Amino acid sequence: MSAVPQPQQRVLLPMTTAHLDAVMAIEVAAYAFPWSRGNFVDSLASGYAACVLYDGEGSILGYFVAMAGVEEMHLLNITVAPQAQHRGHALYLLDALVSLCRERGARQLWLEVRESNARARSIYLRRGFVHVGRRKGYYPAAHGQREDAAVMSLPIEEAGHGLD
Repeated sequence: MSAVPQPQQRVLLPMTTAHLDAVMAIEVAAYAFPWSRGNFVDSLASGYAACVLYDGEGSILGYFVAMAGVEEMHLLNITVAPQAQHRGHALYLLDALVSLCRERGARQLWLEVRESNARARSIYLRRGFVHVGRRKGYYPAAHGQREDAAVMSLPIEEAGHGLD
């Protein structure tokens, strides 16, 4: 038996309602203001692009939900389980979404991210997103307050290098 760690196997599958218990467990662990189960159900019923990322042992590592528009895609939710963070899974999910954008003919990928979420903004910048604006009071925050969102965009023609 080798002491050299093996690369973790990852499998990306379309999200279904059967995944929602595991997805909700990750969502509530990851966020102070998580999406509701109804948000996921509505997204799936609307036909939004939604995928779950499994490890080689059958556990969900993360997921994304994105809404297609005319020649564009809008990332609504991308989340990696807290215990699986810092292992490249967010980049893998993001690259998979960019590949999906290309397959569907989207020319632009849009997203909002909390201004306070420096780690996520850093990931997006590394993949070529640019800051294009701000949505005032977009996210709920503690004590009834609201937090601004940074609006970021990625031209798909210039997007990263696919799955790695």
